[in-house]
Amino acid sequence: MITSRSGAEGPCVLQAYCKPNEKYLQNVCQRVIAYLYPMKLSLAGKIAVVSGGSQGLGLASAKELALLGASCILLARNETSLTAAVASLDVSQGQQHNYYVVDFSNPENVQATIQAITDAQIVNILVNNSGGPSGGPILAAEGGAFMKAFEMHVVCNQVLAQAVVPGMKASGYGRIIQIISTSVKAPIKNLGVSNTIRAAVANWAKTLAGELAPFGITVNNVLPGAMTTDRLKSLFKATAESRGVPVQTIADEWKAEIPMQRFGDPAEFGAAVAFLASPAAAYITGINLPVDGGRIPSL
Repeated sequence: MITSRSGAEGPCVLQAYCKPNEKYLQNVCQRVIAYLYPMKLSLAGKIAVVSGGSQGLGLASAKELALLGASCILLARNETSLTAAVASLDVSQGQQHNYYVVDFSNPENVQATIQAITDAQIVNILVNNSGGPSGGPILAAEGGAFMKAFEMHVVCNQVLAQAVVPGMKASGYGRIIQIISTSVKAPIKNLGVSNTIRAAVANWAKTLAGELAPFGITVNNVLPGAMTTDRLKSLFKATAESRGVPVQTIADEWKAEIPMQRFGDPAEFGAAVAFLASPAAAYITGINLPVDGGRIPSL
């Protein structure tokens, strides 16, 4: 017997020639089966809602989901950016993409929007992603900054999940993915509010993963390191201003901490999100997946 990457077992077509010590022929058999039964990545016929989908890592994730066949519904505040983002998504498999203008600082607005979406169709994939809080030392942050960030990230995630999970259960397919930060593994200097809220999101997601696992719905977090986005540029600028040094100095310092000695491409991050959304990742839930070029030293 031989096992394919999809987990299927079957007789090896070359088994008559494969003796236990003939590793080469056994490897050939594995390659043949892998070719005949490739990894199940297709998202054809699936609907994905991607918040913060008009730019950055949200858009990068939507692009990769669309390349696997998903129809994407993008949520963000800027309609001009949303229009351009939807136009950039792949439609070669007949996907139908759409967008909604949403303000994530207003949970009631998010509630009304996701209700309209779920009234029209079942959502199979939810990507939770909102702009990060402003940088700065934690003691310098106003109390309101924590409340605002909590509403935008934790409360809005909760609202979206509550709306889409019934459809996921009914359809037998569900993926909920949070775009958070590597700060959930190691706090990042000068990101006091963000470090606090990202940890809350990670714990919310882990709790949800346990509750939804019996239904075959997975919940995972993807943790971006330093990716070439506008968010990274703004962090460089804020840090440089607080220290009174050139922006390039900060960029060089950050890059020096990355074993791969470069910043990540958003498409590389989006590919990780798309994999977790695929059928191939059906047995992966409750994880924090860093996509950071090896920067985080912890396991």
